[in-house]
Amino acid sequence: MDTVDKCKTSGARGASDASDEQELLIKAVQSEEKPILQHLMQFYFYDFSEYVYCDVETDGWFGAYPALDSYWEDSGKYPFFIMQNGKYAGFVFVRWVEKLVPESTEQLQQGHYSIAEFFVMKKYRRSGIGRVAAEWVFNQFKGNWEVFQMGNNKPAHQFWVAIINDYTNGNFSERTENGRTIQTFIS
Repeated sequence: MDTVDKCKTSGARGASDASDEQELLIKAVQSEEKPILQHLMQFYFYDFSEYVYCDVETDGWFGAYPALDSYWEDSGKYPFFIMQNGKYAGFVFVRWVEKLVPESTEQLQQGHYSIAEFFVMKKYRRSGIGRVAAEWVFNQFKGNWEVFQMGNNKPAHQFWVAIINDYTNGNFSERTENGRTIQTFIS
């Protein structure tokens, strides 16, 4: 998916003055842009280290993202940059999770989309960027969704419940499984 979409967000903390409007760009990450993504991921790993056991390696960097190359090699995986006024503000990874469901003697193929990773740099948080990016992703990938958070990541849980509740008008379910909280809905 080679997508670039422009969206508008209001200024910091939801200000509605038209002069505060900012340009938000959701852009598919090209394979040659992988080094930029890897650099941004260091900030993501740093933020996430509060919730999982994760230390920097002997070279002072967090380790590489497992299977990052699969986002350009496998079907059903989509990496995007989130950009604000031409600056990198974060990224989102979407993936299709396929399931085979036994139906009498045949196997039916079912599945759902999932947010594999979602990151907005601290300076851009609470400005509406995350909400606009999440809604853009849900609109771009219509179908069944499961979005999950680590059970101890309360800020992520609050963010996703608010976004999904608004997006679906409250038509979603939530469960806890293997230390994760999972929201299920249809976009």
